[in-house]
Amino acid sequence: MTKRWAATPGIRAGVPQPGWLAALRHDAARFSPRVRGMTSRRTRSGRLATVGVNLLGAAFAALFAQASIVFYLQSHRLIGAVFFLEQAWFVVLFLIRRQPRVVSDHAGAWLLAAAGTFGGLLLRPQGAHPEWGVEAGLGLQLLGLALALASLAALGRSFGFVAADRGLVTGGPYAVVRHPVYAAYVLIQCGYVLQAISVRNIAVLAVATGCNAGRAICEERVLAAHSDYAAYRNRVRRRLLPGGW
Repeated sequence: MTKRWAATPGIRAGVPQPGWLAALRHDAARFSPRVRGMTSRRTRSGRLATVGVNLLGAAFAALFAQASIVFYLQSHRLIGAVFFLEQAWFVVLFLIRRQPRVVSDHAGAWLLAAAGTFGGLLLRPQGAHPEWGVEAGLGLQLLGLALALASLAALGRSFGFVAADRGLVTGGPYAVVRHPVYAAYVLIQCGYVLQAISVRNIAVLAVATGCNAGRAICEERVLAAHSDYAAYRNRVRRRLLPGGW
């Protein structure tokens, strides 16, 4: 991070500084992150913001979990129960996840996170429903849900919403691709589109996938400051798709 004190008016090299100013500089160096665009969550306002995001995320996940269990009870389709398990686990993770060392304060990173996570809600059941698409789509959705659950289990308390550093996770699906949760989103949404093929759904899938790719890049910029991330990135070459991107 660029040293901003050197450009501050009235501070010159070799000139003694008041004790209060020296203490202020010490605190800034201690709590400021090393990456431009990152904000420490050790401040009181940062902790309050984190609590607010956690509660809001848990509330949204609880609503989706409720809708999934209602769908399962009405249709008795297994996928409804699996979606319920996924969303219930999201509720738990939002409430127990660890405090980030730093988190992105770029509006773009937050917009990408929101669009990538909730963009799939714009998918609609209207469209063509070929038999092969319904069957293949169900298979992709089940595969995506299984990947999501395995990835969330590997993340544990390091689960996050926006680009942040909550520690480096390298086990489970993270030993195959660097962003398996986003890969799971793509699989689930592709499965939905195959079951209900329409121009609208294809457009929603394209935008949501682009946003998840963008948030993956944002996360890697944050984690680049982590001492072990370069070695992990060299070992796991792909972000979302083995043998692809």
